[in-house]
Amino acid sequence: MPNPSRPRLAAVTAACALLSSLVAGCGDEAGDEGLTAQKLTWKDCPAPSQAEGGGSAPSPLPHGGAWQCATMKAPLDWADPQGDTVDIALIRARADGERDRRIGSLIFNFGGPGGSGVSTLPAFGDQYAALRTRYDLVSFDPRGVGRSAGVRCENDQQLDAYFQQDSTPDDAAERTALLKNTKKFNAACEKNSAKMLPHVRTTDAARDMDLMRQVLGDRKMHYFGISYGTELGGVYAHLFPKNVGRAVFDGVVDPTQTSEQGSLGQARGFQLALDNFAEDCTSKTEDCPVGNTARDVEDRITELLRALDRKPIPGIFPRVLTQSAATNGIAQALYAKEFWTYLTEGLEQAYAGDGQTLMLLSDLMNGRSENGEYSNITAANVSINCADDKPRYSTAYVQERLPRFRAASRVFGDFLAWGMVSCTDWAVPGAADHPDVSAQGSAPILVVGNTGDPATPYAGARKMVDALGRGVGVELTYKGQGHGAYDSKNKCVQKAVNGYLLNGTVPAAGTVCS
Repeated sequence: MPNPSRPRLAAVTAACALLSSLVAGCGDEAGDEGLTAQKLTWKDCPAPSQAEGGGSAPSPLPHGGAWQCATMKAPLDWADPQGDTVDIALIRARADGERDRRIGSLIFNFGGPGGSGVSTLPAFGDQYAALRTRYDLVSFDPRGVGRSAGVRCENDQQLDAYFQQDSTPDDAAERTALLKNTKKFNAACEKNSAKMLPHVRTTDAARDMDLMRQVLGDRKMHYFGISYGTELGGVYAHLFPKNVGRAVFDGVVDPTQTSEQGSLGQARGFQLALDNFAEDCTSKTEDCPVGNTARDVEDRITELLRALDRKPIPGIFPRVLTQSAATNGIAQALYAKEFWTYLTEGLEQAYAGDGQTLMLLSDLMNGRSENGEYSNITAANVSINCADDKPRYSTAYVQERLPRFRAASRVFGDFLAWGMVSCTDWAVPGAADHPDVSAQGSAPILVVGNTGDPATPYAGARKMVDALGRGVGVELTYKGQGHGAYDSKNKCVQKAVNGYLLNGTVPAAGTVCS
């Protein structure tokens, strides 16, 4: 899995001091007079580019109106705001309520890192209809993603081979092959995107967002961040605490962890989600088709993965379902409880020698369309993570840490441990061990944690609250399943989030929804 995973980011660097002589008030504004004065030209949105995932142009909005797209200019290098620029692709749906009740823009980041906000917001726009009564809903492709100077690494054929590789090596030859393929992928990123790689850190995207706030004409940044979007929001709040308006973090990344700690936490998180899936399946009155008990379900999955390591089974012709693709597909299905039915079907088929459904789930994780073309989510994910994360892990180090990962998860431990070598020989040094999200002076930020979240385990919400600082983070707990909480459609969660964003009503710290 392209680190399903590990959204990480850079801490604030000495660039703030360098910028202070070039921009008005480091930590208060981002941009120079020319860029902040730019006027956006909004037009009907085209169909998403292949880098954004492809597909059709967004459908008309309910009650009339259309999605609109525009391009914003931002400095390529925020240390040189007068230099070259990069295009940032934006999308919006204008507020459909009374104009005198409009609060401003509500900017979304849906995570990844590497996810296209331009293609994602319309796909989930109906879920945020209540918020559109008082906000223009806005999202964007962060730099390096989709149409915002998207990073390019390997081509579609090479990516097919890359995702077929054995990513849980068992011997020296397999370890050598994994490292060789990783270096080959990373070299392709440098060859095809050398100009962008030093400038895709999360601090760069945060500064882009403050420029966006100004260009959109908003006095405050109103923000909804999901998954990695919570890290991006935390970094923004650290850099620009006085500019934070009403903000929600959902599916919260622990900002105190190194990339290794984050991967280990995910091993535990996906294992918990798998346990919950197995308990749900075997506790129903009818027979569970993939096991008699929760332990039996896990044992059978473990044996399936071992068998696929020895001999893959037919997948989507001409590709076969490998151990890596199956693990990837299982992980994808654990992101939402609604996918558990597909996981059951996929496992049942795989036990009978048919790997199509698990491979479809794996393709969804990897950004592969039915026509065999890939979005740039994997290239962007690796590029942003490796620019943000300072640690570089060797195969010897991973071998040493394997017992801890295996103790955390029999199914996902090896997979997530070996994912730590993804930044080997990366062209750009990583910025920090973990981000700085301290945001003293910020308005309250609602931090929503899900007790069953596999990708961003629940403990990260409390760590984010503590790291934001006293009086800033307000924790809300959702006792549920899947990644994030608002899109679960839980009425308690949505009431709390909508109440804050629409009316400024901060829920009591420690509120629990179930």
